Amino acid sequence: MYINKKGRISQKIIYIFENYRLTMDLFDKCGSFTLLNEIRKEGIYPYFQMLTSGQDTEVMMNGQRTIMIGSNNYLGLTSHPDVIKAGVEALQKYGSGCSGSRFLNGTLDQHVMLEEELAEFLNKEAVMTFSTGFQSNLGIISAICGRNDVIIGDKENHASIYDACRLSYAKLLRYNHSDMEDLERQLQSVGDDKGKLIVTDGVFSMSGDICKLPEIVALAKKYNARIMVDDAHALGVLGKHGRGTAEYFDLEDDVDIYMGTFSKSLASLGGYMAGKKEVVDYVKHTSRPFIFSASITPASVACARAALKILREHPERKDALLDISNYMREKLKSLGVKIVEIDNTPIIPIYTYDAKKTFIACKMLAERGVYTNPAVPPSTPEGMSLIRTSYTATHTREQMDEAALKIKEVLDIVENMEI
Repeated sequence: MYINKKGRISQKIIYIFENYRLTMDLFDKCGSFTLLNEIRKEGIYPYFQMLTSGQDTEVMMNGQRTIMIGSNNYLGLTSHPDVIKAGVEALQKYGSGCSGSRFLNGTLDQHVMLEEELAEFLNKEAVMTFSTGFQSNLGIISAICGRNDVIIGDKENHASIYDACRLSYAKLLRYNHSDMEDLERQLQSVGDDKGKLIVTDGVFSMSGDICKLPEIVALAKKYNARIMVDDAHALGVLGKHGRGTAEYFDLEDDVDIYMGTFSKSLASLGGYMAGKKEVVDYVKHTSRPFIFSASITPASVACARAALKILREHPERKDALLDISNYMREKLKSLGVKIVEIDNTPIIPIYTYDAKKTFIACKMLAERGVYTNPAVPPSTPEGMSLIRTSYTATHTREQMDEAALKIKEVLDIVENMEI
């Protein structure tokens, strides 16, 4: 018995507990993480596949030609000669890096010009840039929100938003994905003495669906909340000019903060915040992830500027992206592949529901020369594993026909497997 007659825990159980705590090793969790070895043993480990070519519609992977439908190179600009030339010239002029933060020695004229050009393009007063997209969310939200504030976020927001909320010390309330009734319930629970930020992905990276921005704007006005939209997968994709989710819904004046990345449509590396000048200036001087990080490398800045110039001057690339994405949707449906009916984004999820089946399907597709992304929990909700496919403006219909037939072939095999 571990409870004595007086109802107190016996010394024996206290000793066992203390001894257990004393012998606990920090790395015990690493050895007990057995899932990796299990899927490696079965030959279906899908991660860290090595490319031996540049990122394009077709790549060399594992020694074979592979149709790439698993990247975020939406406008096909990673191989554009103007983008490459800009990066090379910046490398030659400025060297390989800035070796310091923007606060100190790390601000180049290139950084300032990129921010000015992006602010003009997005119709916002000011823009500031971060070294990565993930860091952008960390830096914005942790600076804007504090202990007396409440963040209300979509449950399927990107992982960087969740980490940013933790760093901010603000209270986080989550609403069911795109459920506006649930969002209103969460807003109603927050007192008027709290600052409120509604944060949502513009285009959700796994499912490819678009947030319900008109309804979010209406609720924000009703409950005196601010709005931040993560446009990582919307810049260069949505809106007449490719400005993103707010332009798509004609609500550009109603979104307080845009966040976005350079690693997708703009074919580079880094991220940004766009908003009112006083808000951007505040974040510039209070955001620890910004202040204590080295600035974006000169070549990355130059590539992003060149890609932005192409986006502004050639909106037909955005149209080509949606054309090829919608062509693939129709092709998959014609073959009997079940997909979610979402138009106007370059992300097509194919639900496999089971994580192991997802790994097997992606492995079989890779062997057949088609690269896709396995998306399993925690990237997706439990029981909602999927094959994430995404498309590029420069894909051809012949590539799509080939990939679609192989997807159909693999799914027919996997669906009949007993796992």
